[in-house]
Amino acid sequence: MLYYLFTYLHELDFPGAGVFQYITFRAAFALIGSLIISMVIGKRIIQRLQLLQVGEIVRDLGLQGQIEKQGTPTMGGLIILAAILIPTLLFARLDNIYIILMIVSTIMLGAIGFIDDYIKVFKKNKEGLAGRFKIMGQVAVGIVVGSVLYFNEDVVVKQKTFNENAPTHVSYELQNDEVKESTTNYSWEDAKSTVTTIPFVKDNEFNYSVLTNWMGGAAPYAGAAVFILIVIIIITAVSNGANMTDGLDGLATGTSAIIGITLAIFAYVSGNTVFADYLNIMYIPESGELVVYIAAFVGACIGFLWYNSYPAQVFMGDTGSLALGGIIAVFSLAVRKELMIPLLCGIFLIENLSVMIQVGYFKYTKKRYGEGKRVFLMAPLHHHFQKKNMHEAKIVSRFWIIGIMLALLTFVTLKLR
Repeated sequence: MLYYLFTYLHELDFPGAGVFQYITFRAAFALIGSLIISMVIGKRIIQRLQLLQVGEIVRDLGLQGQIEKQGTPTMGGLIILAAILIPTLLFARLDNIYIILMIVSTIMLGAIGFIDDYIKVFKKNKEGLAGRFKIMGQVAVGIVVGSVLYFNEDVVVKQKTFNENAPTHVSYELQNDEVKESTTNYSWEDAKSTVTTIPFVKDNEFNYSVLTNWMGGAAPYAGAAVFILIVIIIITAVSNGANMTDGLDGLATGTSAIIGITLAIFAYVSGNTVFADYLNIMYIPESGELVVYIAAFVGACIGFLWYNSYPAQVFMGDTGSLALGGIIAVFSLAVRKELMIPLLCGIFLIENLSVMIQVGYFKYTKKRYGEGKRVFLMAPLHHHFQKKNMHEAKIVSRFWIIGIMLALLTFVTLKLR
């Protein structure tokens, strides 16, 4: 909203109003705004939750420090959602298709988590929203996101077209310890495609249409169906991965902030012709505006840590965890970096895998030997380390360090091929 106000003032030659045209400036203010909102509004929301007696119901699993968390306010994800949406509405361009998509996705994902938390807390049902309804909600988000990314005319990529009449571009490459100069003639042209980025490959682009052709997709909208199915799988997997990770104070929040910073870099370079050309990656018009949104996302996560770090004064609940994971998935799809998720979101992945391995091995051994055996002391993985009497704060900080290492490795894939 403020973007349009200052654009109008800029047209009237109001001094300093033009600074709002810069994405970096608005992203910085979105970050600061989300930090302030999460810390100021956060305190009020926590007090309100305490008055409503919206406390966490803890099952005794024999974990260190677990019983002390009984009654801690939950549904704190409302703080995160407010700290994301308000700065986005204030500082982002609301006519941008990617911003619209992120706002709609955030509201939908937050609503699914809120309903789940509401049933747990106010209806006193520990199971919360039935799994099939939760999956149905995530599928609905996937259908919306996939349809927009596939059909909307504003969602395009710029691809290099080589021709002799195009401007000459000079590039440099290190070969045998010598810098080699090369010149090429190309121009950027709009392309409506389902191409995405694949890491560790020289020609690092992959088109989902290959899957459609491989499956013999001659039917109308076969390409759309395959693409939307992939989107649904990615959103569901990452959203549930974040939900699994949300088991220790600050673990999911801090991990999400680290991922968000990396995605901000991807959005910025993908939406800038100079950086996209230098890094030899896809240039995605208008995607740079997503930097404003992800800055608010990072600020919301960091601000929430003010209350969620050990010992936590509030838990985000499914309102926050499902939304955080879903937002990361949708954002990755928007900037066409979703195939980097297994690396970037490695913490979410290993938490998910630990549960799948634990359950699968237990069922297998029970069927084979009549007695179920476990791989881990407890799943998800962070509980395994709790069972080994490692302090909660140490587990969280070490997971953060691993998350930072994975983020750095993901970032260098831009040139490591």
